[in-house]
Amino acid sequence: MAALQSANITVMIKAARKASGKLKRDYGEVDQLQVSSKGPADFVTAADIRTEEMLRDQLSYARPDFGFLMEEAGEIVGEDPTRRWVIDPIDGTTNFIHGIPHFAISIALEENGEITAGVIYEPINDQMFWAEKGAGAWLNDRRMRVSGRSIMAESIFATGIPFMGRGEPGDHELFLKQMEAVMSVSAGIRRFGSAALDLAYVAAGRFDGFWETGLKPWDIAAGLIIVREAGGMISELDGRDNMLKTGSILASNPNLQQELSQIIRKAGK
Repeated sequence: MAALQSANITVMIKAARKASGKLKRDYGEVDQLQVSSKGPADFVTAADIRTEEMLRDQLSYARPDFGFLMEEAGEIVGEDPTRRWVIDPIDGTTNFIHGIPHFAISIALEENGEITAGVIYEPINDQMFWAEKGAGAWLNDRRMRVSGRSIMAESIFATGIPFMGRGEPGDHELFLKQMEAVMSVSAGIRRFGSAALDLAYVAAGRFDGFWETGLKPWDIAAGLIIVREAGGMISELDGRDNMLKTGSILASNPNLQQELSQIIRKAGK
């Protein structure tokens, strides 16, 4: 079955590919990039800013009325207040500046408060994860589905480990309890440093589930629709459906969602 791309998806993929050209060159010369700090262990590079500007230019040219919510430049209200692009120019900036080839461009389309399309592009290996509401999820031109595993002991999970300056008092201790609980019943936990790619990997069946807290809308917006269109389930840790506001997220295949949720919530009590 061939992938049928809508006009919006075509625009998003084209923008991601165009911006990735310079991004890959920057990655090859990462030791020469200007790096500044937004806060403890929170970095921004000239490549983040340049990539975001290129994405904005490309998307504005194609859809001049749409607004933006971007990691670096913030919110820009468009002439059409019901539609906006949600952009993370480099999800995995810390990986990027350390020369670790695991980072992605993330673009989502939000319409009337709902994410309706998403693209996560991993430029180093040319992996384009994308989805649109009702049209399935795809990796390049191949259909994606979440894994079918139903036994925790055979499953691997991804997460994001809190670090210096991240989270509220007690969050680090809570996370260690959650991780210990999942470790004790699973085949392993991975921490790769990009929430967007963690979600894309759940959609592709590479990870059986993923959880994290303290995320921003641009970290997860594209991943939400990609996981759902791949047949996965996604919610906050407590089961609610307000991930973009709370930054709390739990995603997995349908067989494991309830059990994984119960294990993580029980660990926090």
